[in-house]
Amino acid sequence: MTLAIGSQAPDFSVPNHDNIIRTLADYSGRYLVLYFYPKDDTPGCTREAIGFTELANEFSDKQAVVVGVSADSVVSHQKFRDKHQLTVELLADETKALCQAYGVWQEKKNYGKTYMGIVRSTVLIDPTGSIQKVWKSVKVDGHPDAVCQAIGN
Repeated sequence: MTLAIGSQAPDFSVPNHDNIIRTLADYSGRYLVLYFYPKDDTPGCTREAIGFTELANEFSDKQAVVVGVSADSVVSHQKFRDKHQLTVELLADETKALCQAYGVWQEKKNYGKTYMGIVRSTVLIDPTGSIQKVWKSVKVDGHPDAVCQAIGN
C-alpha cells in the first residue's frame, strides 16, 4: 500500500509498551511521528530510538509526539525502553496489521535469503490525521533531525 500525501492516515488499535491500547484518535490535535523499525535492541533501531528520545523537547515544542512501531511484544518494548532510557512511546504490532496498513511489512532480502519484515520507514501525520510526509527505506543517521525539521513545513 502506498500512502498518499494529504490522505487520511489509516486507523489502528494496538497496545503500547505499557499494554495500553492506542488508536490514531489518541494523537488527534498534535503531529504524530509514526516510525516503523525492524527489531528492538538491535544496533540501528537502538540508535534511531535514542535519536528520537534526544530530540523529545524539540518535538514537544512543535506539538508533536513520536511513536515507534515494531512487531516486538509489549514485554520486549518495556525492556528496550528501560535498557536505553527511551522516552518515545512504542507500539507492539505483533499481528503486523498496523505495519500492513501503512505498507511497511514487505519482502526483504539479506545475504541471499528472502523473508517478510518491516522496512524502516517514518510517516508524519498532521493534527487532523492526514499524511503530511513519508520517508521510505530510512537510513538512521540524521533521520530524527530531518523529521523534526519537517514538522510544520
